[in-house]
Amino acid sequence: MPNDTRTRMIEATVEALRHRGVAGMSFTDVLRSSGAARGAIYHHFPGGKAQLVAEAATRNGHDVRAHFAELQADSPQSVVDAFLAAVRPVVQASAAGGGCAVAAIAVGADPDDDGLREVAATAFASWVSQLAERLTTAGLAPGDATDLAATLITLLEGAHVLCRAAGTIEPFDQAARAAAALIHNRYE
Repeated sequence: MPNDTRTRMIEATVEALRHRGVAGMSFTDVLRSSGAARGAIYHHFPGGKAQLVAEAATRNGHDVRAHFAELQADSPQSVVDAFLAAVRPVVQASAAGGGCAVAAIAVGADPDDDGLREVAATAFASWVSQLAERLTTAGLAPGDATDLAATLITLLEGAHVLCRAAGTIEPFDQAARAAAALIHNRYE
């Protein structure tokens, strides 16, 4: 995909959501980070901030799903290990003040904004679905795969919050150890 103005604005918005959430994100920050001119906002996003935020979270959701689609699926344990390894750097960024752009719109948007809530719900559901597919490929029954995938996404999103609050990745490491033990004891 070419690095055009619209794409740069979406990428800058994803980063702003990760660090400041919906309420803390400003057009000024997005314009500065993307190098776009002020007139580009309504040219590319006539729906304003809501459209820009929704498109950024949707893009981020698709990107994460694509990463999950590439996870090794030799066994349920290999899927879990690959998932934990893939998300660890992202959660580590949370410990330093980052976060999840999709979660930011789920918790930081106007509670009456069903559009952003639906964008977040769709992204999270796609992540669960993709992980469940990898776990099914690895040999789990579909119901078990979906339950485990939902648990992993819950672990990831909870880790973002706990690690950011603690300023350390230790809450993730604790949850990752417990998840690995669960997989070993229940599914292997």
